Parts: sequence; C-alpha cells; structure tokens
Amino acid sequence: MIKRLHVGTRLSEAAIVAGTIYLAGQVPEQHPDADIETQTREVLGHIDRLLAECGSSKAHLLSVQIYLADIAEIARMNAVWDAWVAPGHTPPRATVQARLADPRWRIEVVAVARQIEVE
Repeated sequence: MIKRLHVGTRLSEAAIVAGTIYLAGQVPEQHPDADIETQTREVLGHIDRLLAECGSSKAHLLSVQIYLADIAEIARMNAVWDAWVAPGHTPPRATVQARLADPRWRIEVVAVARQIEVE
C-alpha cells in the first residue's frame, strides 16, 4: 500500500511505502529571494516537518540529493547543513549544480528516509 501526503495536481509532497518515505524536492517557498543560508534553513525545515508528519526524523535519513543553482555556494550551504544534520547519522548524499525551476531558488533538496516505527 502507498500512502501519499499533501497530494496535488502535479505532485505529492511525500509517499510512504513499506516504511520508506520518499519526499518531493523541497524548495524555498517563503524566501525565494533570500541568500543560500536562509533558503537552506527553510528547505531543511520543510524536511523536518514532513518527516515528523510521516513518523520519522532526520536521524532516519537514508539518502539526500542536493541541487544548487551555483555550486560556488556549497561551503555556505554546508555550514547550515552541518549545524542541522543529526550527528552520527549523516546520510549518503550527492550535491550537484543544476538549473532549478525558479531562477530565484538557490537550492532544492530531495530526501528518502525510514519511518521510526514501520506501519
């Protein structure tokens, strides 16, 4: 069985199957014109909120893909990431430069996690 959360016309924000949580790409909706640090904090906050809603947390991340509009901002993004990620639970991660759907966005993050207690 697949459980979908926040289902829209184009995408769902999350899907859960067999205890694995798949998040849609999270983007800076509230601060689209802000600096990379602000946008990163917002996006990681979206991930925290969605994982909690799905019965998980950042300590249960299985993999993360980070898309940056400008790879030159990786050090500044990493400073926010390093303060956020659960110590001892850093997930496998890829970070690449990509042209994002909205030119104001500096970051998009896709994450996969495990539910704390599998349904």
